[in-house]
Amino acid sequence: MFASAPSTIRNNDVEHEYRQDSDFYYLTGLDEPDSFLVLTTAHPEHRSVLFVRPRNPEREQWEGARVGVDEAPRRYGVDVAFPIDKLAEKLPEYLQNADRIVARLGSSRTFDERIFRALAQTRARWKTGLSWPTEIHDPVTILHEMRLRKDAHEIDIMRGAARITAEGHRRAMKECNPGMFEYELEAALTHTYRSRGAARYAYPAIVASGPLTSVLHYTRNDRCIQDGDLVLIDAGCELKGYASDVTRTFPANGVFTAEQRAIYEIVLAAQQAAIDACGPGTDLEQIHRKALEVMIDGLIELRLLHGTRDEVLADQSYKRFCPHRSSHWLGMDVHDVGRYFLRGQARPLEPGMVFTVEPGIYIPASGDQAPANFRGIGVRIEDDILITPEGCEVLTADAPKSVCDVEAACRT
Repeated sequence: MFASAPSTIRNNDVEHEYRQDSDFYYLTGLDEPDSFLVLTTAHPEHRSVLFVRPRNPEREQWEGARVGVDEAPRRYGVDVAFPIDKLAEKLPEYLQNADRIVARLGSSRTFDERIFRALAQTRARWKTGLSWPTEIHDPVTILHEMRLRKDAHEIDIMRGAARITAEGHRRAMKECNPGMFEYELEAALTHTYRSRGAARYAYPAIVASGPLTSVLHYTRNDRCIQDGDLVLIDAGCELKGYASDVTRTFPANGVFTAEQRAIYEIVLAAQQAAIDACGPGTDLEQIHRKALEVMIDGLIELRLLHGTRDEVLADQSYKRFCPHRSSHWLGMDVHDVGRYFLRGQARPLEPGMVFTVEPGIYIPASGDQAPANFRGIGVRIEDDILITPEGCEVLTADAPKSVCDVEAACRT
C-alpha cells in the first residue's frame, strides 16, 4: 500500500508547488494528492486499486481538472478505482485473508493511522471465518532496488533531462558578465529548463561567485559577480519525474587566472580518472578513491598539502579542501534511493544504475590554510553517469568542461 504526497501550505491560503511522492509516482504515474494505491493478491477480483479524488466541477474551476474515479482505471492501468473518501470503508476488505501488509510505516502519522485502523477492523471480523494479516513488511527493500536499476524508458527520460540541463549551463556561461547578479544567471537557467518542458529544478539551484564558490550549499544567489571571479553553478532540471544534476565552474570574464586554472585542472583530471574507472563490477568507493588520489597529488604539487599521498590519506588533512564524497545515486530523486553497501561491502555497479561523479576542491576565503592568491577558489565539476554493459555513458557530456571549451563557451 502506498499513499500520495500531501499538499503542504506555504502561507495563508497558498500551497507550495505540488511534487508527488517518488515511490507512488513510480508505481502509478498519477500526479495528484489525496490518492492511495493498493496492490493485492488476496482479493478474488482486484489486483490493483486506486483511491482518487472524485471529479468536482466547482473545485476544478479553481484547481484544474482531476483524473476522477471513472477515468483512473483506463489512464493508469488499475483494475478498479474508488473515491478517496471510501478508503476507510474499503481498505479492510482488501486486508481480508491476506497474510501480510506491505507498507512503509513511520513516515506519515496519517498513513500509519489508516493502516492500523483498517487492520483493527479486519481483525474484528474474525468470527466470520476471515483471517487477517499478522505481519508488516517494509516495501522499500524491493521497490528501491527496482528504482536503482533504470529501464530503457527511464534512461530515455534521464537523457532528455541531461540535454536540457546541459543547455542551461551553456546558456549561463554565454550570458555571464561581471556586474551581473547571481540570480540573473539563475533566471537564465530557469527559462531554459521551463521552455524545454522541464517541470522544475530537481533541487534548489546553487549559483555562487567569487569566495562563495567554496561554500558547498550556498543558495542565496544574490551576490554581484565581480571581474576575476569564478562562478560555480550546481543546477539540474527535473523532467517527467526524473532528475539531472550538473555542476560547472567557469570564469566570469571568460579567462581563468593561473591559480584558478591550476585548481580547475586538478579537479578536471580527478573527475576524468573517476569516470575512466566507471563500469560494471567496480563500485563508488573505488571511483571516489581514484578522484581523491588525483586531487591529493595535485594539491601536494601546489604545496597546498604537505607530505606524501599516503600520509595525507592517513591523517585526512585533504578534508580541509576536499570535504565531500564523489558520487550519489541519481533518479527520481536527486539523491536517489538504493543501498550503497551490501553485506558491509561497497556494492558492485550494474548496467542501468545512474549516479553522479562530482569531485571538488574548495579553498576558504578566510584563514591561512592557503596562500592568499588561492583563497576563495572553489571548483566542482559534476556529471551524470549511466553504467552500460560495455562501460559507462556520460549523460551530461554536452555541458562544456575542458578549459578550452569552457573559455570558448564564455566568449561565444
